[in-house]
Amino acid sequence: MISFKEIQDAHNRIQPFIHRTPVLTNYSLNEMTGADLYFKCENFQKVGAFKIRGATNTVLQLSENELSRGVVTASSGNHGAALAMAVSKLGGKTKVVMPKNTPKIKVNNVERNGGKIIWCEPNQSSREKTLKTVLEESGGVLVHPYNNERIIAGQGTAAKELLEDYPDLDCIVSPVSGGGLLSGSIISAKSLNFDIQVFGAEPKEADDAFRSLKMGDIQSNETTNTICDGLRAQIGSITFPIIQEKVDRIITVSEKEIIESMKLIWERMKIIVEPSSTITLGAVLNEKELFNGKKVGLILSGGNVDLSTLPF
Repeated sequence: MISFKEIQDAHNRIQPFIHRTPVLTNYSLNEMTGADLYFKCENFQKVGAFKIRGATNTVLQLSENELSRGVVTASSGNHGAALAMAVSKLGGKTKVVMPKNTPKIKVNNVERNGGKIIWCEPNQSSREKTLKTVLEESGGVLVHPYNNERIIAGQGTAAKELLEDYPDLDCIVSPVSGGGLLSGSIISAKSLNFDIQVFGAEPKEADDAFRSLKMGDIQSNETTNTICDGLRAQIGSITFPIIQEKVDRIITVSEKEIIESMKLIWERMKIIVEPSSTITLGAVLNEKELFNGKKVGLILSGGNVDLSTLPF
């Protein structure tokens, strides 16, 4: 299992290349939830998402030979853009397998940062098949978006920063999809504060992590029909054991609740966040009794949302 030392090393490695994002509070949302909320705003991060943390940590550890072969990944957008930025800064090339239904803003973000897109159908089997073909034909180096220890270590730096700024938090809520952010957050949080609780927030329409915990082994997504385009991936074989051992609970959130939470953050906090971020507030609103009277850190994972197709 990844150690907190690896997260500390990752943080030292990537600090020159990322933003230390702010933590915002909001009185009216505190009143609404009955908790003190501390929003870690990774929507203000480079490429607009936390993904630059893990991508940078990984790319900086590639050899010259690996970098020269080119980097390959599969992504719903944010990881692809982050990886392309990190690789481009070192003079390398990135190929990104992306589903055809990816929001245009995320497509543009990948291309703007130097990534070459290879399209796949919007399902896990097409994604994996296309990725395998690209790897075989290109000879490139795979940087998996979440099932990679270097990625997880990088993602864990967001919670590390949050707890350095607010060490007395009672709990942290993180989105969960493939599990890189949640597993990294768990390792950081439980290392810095043994008593802290860590919760995952997951769409009911893509609840494989929730069901995997319940069944005791990895379950497939029965559907990925969620507005959270960044939370449609399958929980990973590396991330799941960490989550299984250490997470306090995974809270599932409906599409209606996710959209309402997104609208609340836009209206009350005056910031742009994508649905995959707002699910953390949705989880708190869904379980007010669980969070009542507590100091809660919420990771807003990104802010790349297509402004021409808002759900409200």
